[in-house]
Amino acid sequence: MEGPTHVSAPSAPVLAAYSYCEAVTGTQARNFAYGIRLLPTDKRQAMSALYAFSRRVDDIGDGTLAPEAKLVRLEETRALLGRIRAEEIEEDDTDPVAVALAHAARRFPIPLGGLDELIDGVLMDVRGQEYETWDDLKVYCRCVAGAIGRLSLGVFGAARAGTLGADAARADEYADTLGLALQLTNILRDVSEDAANGRTYLPAEDLAKFGCSEGFGSGRAPAGSDFAGLVHHEVRRARALFVEGYRLLPLLDRRSGACVAAMAGIYRRLLDRIEREPEAVLRGRVSLPPHEKAYVAVRGLSGLDARTISRQSARRRA
Repeated sequence: MEGPTHVSAPSAPVLAAYSYCEAVTGTQARNFAYGIRLLPTDKRQAMSALYAFSRRVDDIGDGTLAPEAKLVRLEETRALLGRIRAEEIEEDDTDPVAVALAHAARRFPIPLGGLDELIDGVLMDVRGQEYETWDDLKVYCRCVAGAIGRLSLGVFGAARAGTLGADAARADEYADTLGLALQLTNILRDVSEDAANGRTYLPAEDLAKFGCSEGFGSGRAPAGSDFAGLVHHEVRRARALFVEGYRLLPLLDRRSGACVAAMAGIYRRLLDRIEREPEAVLRGRVSLPPHEKAYVAVRGLSGLDARTISRQSARRRA
């Protein structure tokens, strides 16, 4: 992974654009914001720009426009991304998200194609795509979350690449896998909300296996189903993805590793809660109290998670 591209210090318009993106992040993505506050200023700003652009894409998919209008808006957003990639955005442009992302892309080697993948994933939502198997769902998850992991790695950088050999070469893969783990946790957490919007993301073959093919539109598990068994099955899958994805942590510098550990740690604790009380997700969104998020952040900043993964990796190589 290359280091940051040298660019001049942000001008007043660029700083204002970053401030806008940080405000969007703080109000719309508290778990994400909790993690990135551990980053140095330049990386925090870049991550906020990435989030704000991603949020715009998600909001189009989740909004109330007709599907045809959503398709037009998504292609307009893809065209804007093309202008950012071509460095056609001026610092005084009226779109603060475009200004901030354009500056971040000059500052860091961000693979902007990941945002094209995000748009592709939201297009799947707009078209009402369903997923028969986990392999089918993985394609969607890689678009909407795995790509975000790889985009984030462009900001974080893979530190210590010269000393960690093959693992460093696999940093993109670990980031992608961690994104899958986070997205599957999101899918479990949002079962009720998604059902209310007419969406079911869990694989159809899993729903059938546990008697849940009727879906969750009523806010409760289908009669005679093994909803707890379904949730525990998906939790095990997510945990396996976390184990693999956590191998990214030792490859990052301390503060980037702390950021990732905090965000992933919050989601792992959500997964614990869901596992303990599966039907809670049918009553609404499961969340963590602020004091628990603070504990996860402190644990990440201490480097404990990264050191644990390093020891486990060393034992596997021995």
